[in-house]
Amino acid sequence: MSTGPGGRALQAGFSIVLVCLIATQTAQPAAGAQAEGAPGLQIVILDGEGAINNIRQRTAREPIVQVQDENHRPVAGAVVVFSLPERGAGGVFANGSTTMTVTTDAQGRAVATGLRPNSVQGNFQIHVSASNQGRTATAVINQTNSLSAAAAAGGISAKTLAIILAVGGGAAVGGAVAATRGGKSAPMAAPGPTATTITAGTPTVSAPR
Repeated sequence: MSTGPGGRALQAGFSIVLVCLIATQTAQPAAGAQAEGAPGLQIVILDGEGAINNIRQRTAREPIVQVQDENHRPVAGAVVVFSLPERGAGGVFANGSTTMTVTTDAQGRAVATGLRPNSVQGNFQIHVSASNQGRTATAVINQTNSLSAAAAAGGISAKTLAIILAVGGGAAVGGAVAATRGGKSAPMAAPGPTATTITAGTPTVSAPR
């Protein structure tokens, strides 16, 4: 059966429309599919960054973080993992391990409780990771283990303490600490012995008896 010019034109137009419909349906994602590049989480460090831990007293600043979404709203129920170094300066958490897993509260906060520094001086990093409903985030908290942390907490920095030790020795340190704490002055030295002055008078001569 032959087809005239009008019939061939109609068939060509129908074919173009059919191809466009197929391409449109193929480009649409399947229902319920998750779009790639979904916004992730954010970790905000609330406390613990730059802390100097006291090795002598085994005290440290506990790291506290808040997990937020892409709109800076707190995320409750997120799983947060705190990790300390296995070697060198660092410490352990309240569970006696170098890692602690915490679930964020209603404010999106997580606290690594009971952090205790080890006996190694130096800087170290606490690695923090958070996850919630397929979204993840990471952060780093920098801290330092130091023997001079007690002096720094009392109002004298480690740098100032080193200068005092180099100039005046231990006695100067005691006076500097007393002068720094509470605004009190260093104790005054005890007065030395008082000198006695003798003044010569006019001699008196008596007749012999």
